[in-house]
Amino acid sequence: MTTPHTPDPHELAALRERYRLERERRVRPDGAAQYRDADAEFGYYAADPHTEGPADRAPLHDLVDVAVIGGGFGGILTGARLRQQGVARVRIVEKGGDFGGTWYWNRYPGVHCDVESHVYLPMLDETGYVPEWKYAPGDEIRRHAVRIATRFDLYADVLFSTGVTALTWDEASETWLVSTDRGDDFRAAYVVSATGTLTDPKLPGIPGIEDFAGHTFHTSRWDYAYTGGTPEGGMTRLADKRVGIVGTGATGIQAIPMLAEDAGHLYVFQRTPSPWTSAPTAAPSPGTWAPAVRAGPANGGTTSCASSPARAPAGTSSRTAGPRRRGCWRSSCRASAATATGTPSKRPTRRPTPPR
Repeated sequence: MTTPHTPDPHELAALRERYRLERERRVRPDGAAQYRDADAEFGYYAADPHTEGPADRAPLHDLVDVAVIGGGFGGILTGARLRQQGVARVRIVEKGGDFGGTWYWNRYPGVHCDVESHVYLPMLDETGYVPEWKYAPGDEIRRHAVRIATRFDLYADVLFSTGVTALTWDEASETWLVSTDRGDDFRAAYVVSATGTLTDPKLPGIPGIEDFAGHTFHTSRWDYAYTGGTPEGGMTRLADKRVGIVGTGATGIQAIPMLAEDAGHLYVFQRTPSPWTSAPTAAPSPGTWAPAVRAGPANGGTTSCASSPARAPAGTSSRTAGPRRRGCWRSSCRASAATATGTPSKRPTRRPTPPR
């Protein structure tokens, strides 16, 4: 049996000091207050580019069994399960112009999910759907959201392009009064909040943003009318443009390669490097998908939740299992990064320090 490693206290102290200094470099004291809300003078950043405006309709003042706030997967699955249980009067209130939530709003170039399709996409059995890709692009995910909503008749009572402004409990009737920005004041016996976290633009608190004379937009409201193209690329209208993108998180990592192909010149503004690996795009062919996942990147497969080490190698204790897994993860990321970046001279500038 392997003897657990006891870290040197001096090494631990030095490591903690290193990360304390790194944290001070990256974390601002104002925290979330550094961001600006996409309202008032910045309201155009939150406008829906996928609709021509809210459809005209009369305000509602009726009674439903359940009101669901949000039309992403949380709201869709709530509505679907309620339908399965025989609840007829289910109303979904959604800010966007259709179902999809995160995947309705985020249609930037290269948008994909980094979780395998058969794990991420819900209700595959109920809808009879087989994912087209092992790691689904945003459009496939959004279409699946619409598929579920259609299958369970959720379009029968949904308020699109509508935001909830207030919930008021009425003790006398034991119902909730649901008020919206479209003048609705309807009642519901139950209310489910499924508002999500990735629907509203988060604007950086950069001084002078209001004075910038060029064209700007947030990635969650990608302006294809300006750039041309689709989430698959082809942004031909950027061929003579100097483009700047702020941020290298998951969105930036997906959008930047597409922009680099089409923009006349691309500037990337980065504060913190992100761990990354090659993008697996294998189609989920029954004969090749599972073997490729199990093979791993060293044998021509793909890196994924299924192929990453999920348990510690034999002979390790619970105290050493975590470090061994993280070591495997670091090796996998570095191997993929080295392959993608080419020459050794480029590798150090692109390789972040992975979490420990």
